[in-house]
Amino acid sequence: MGKINFTNTNNPNIEMSAVINFPEGFDEGGSYPAVVVSHPGGGVKEQTAGTYAAELAKQGFVTIAYDASYQGESGGLPRQTENPAVRTEDVSAVVDYLTTLDYVDSDRIGAMGICAGAGYTANAAINDPRIKAVGTVSAVNIGQMFRNGWENNVADEDARGVIQMGADARTEDAKGGEPARFPLAPMNEADAPNEELRQAWEYYHTPRAQHPTAPGYMTARSLDQIIPYDAYHKAEAYLTQPLQVIAGSEAGSKWMSDDLFKRAASKDKKFHVVEGANHMDMYDGQPQIAEAVGVLTPFFQNKLKG
Repeated sequence: MGKINFTNTNNPNIEMSAVINFPEGFDEGGSYPAVVVSHPGGGVKEQTAGTYAAELAKQGFVTIAYDASYQGESGGLPRQTENPAVRTEDVSAVVDYLTTLDYVDSDRIGAMGICAGAGYTANAAINDPRIKAVGTVSAVNIGQMFRNGWENNVADEDARGVIQMGADARTEDAKGGEPARFPLAPMNEADAPNEELRQAWEYYHTPRAQHPTAPGYMTARSLDQIIPYDAYHKAEAYLTQPLQVIAGSEAGSKWMSDDLFKRAASKDKKFHVVEGANHMDMYDGQPQIAEAVGVLTPFFQNKLKG
């Protein structure tokens, strides 16, 4: 395992920061399957993405957990931008990097993500057939979540005002003001509308998993890019890779995993439900992660086999 930096091929002005993990007995002269692991919105590589990447490396894969552009230790301004198009292209930029490594078999690259990182991973696979297998954990289609609410109880048209908030923030930014912030998870415990999202606050803002490079908010200007975004756009036609969806039975977000599974064109797709788990349990609950990795390991081994 080691920290690496590489130029983002989609934006050469941005240096990406990542952690690369190697399987036991790694031989640089060998040829290995690889898995890209994408973090949740508001997260960084040192949190749940890094956990899944490390666990999958133990199963024989080269894995990379990376910080998105404008976030964590990766470069780019303004900081904490959450641009869905950029986040999707970041996945392919990591694939680009993997194809330059002699010990990675470019025909055996898979990708997975957690929360919004799972949605971005699905979108990247729709665009990028070099991704040969797709795994998702607690998937969130960030456009759906911001349009329709955590539990899918808000109509699309009721989010028009949020687009306006993003547009207004861009105007203020253009005038030279300090970029306005918008929470990606509750910034205060009292702001959480339910226990599941209280745990999201706890994850990002207490010793449970807080990290100095993960402040838990995004730029408000990101809103007008997020609201119309659909991470699963054209999945019915182009998401043809093998797909393994994993979600907790008690997750308020499970409807977004259901939607991905339904819409994906893949003829080889499976849905694993972790009984009793909510959205956040899949981030750092030891038994829940063990169960998810126990599903992802044979999936990637089978779909990325030489």
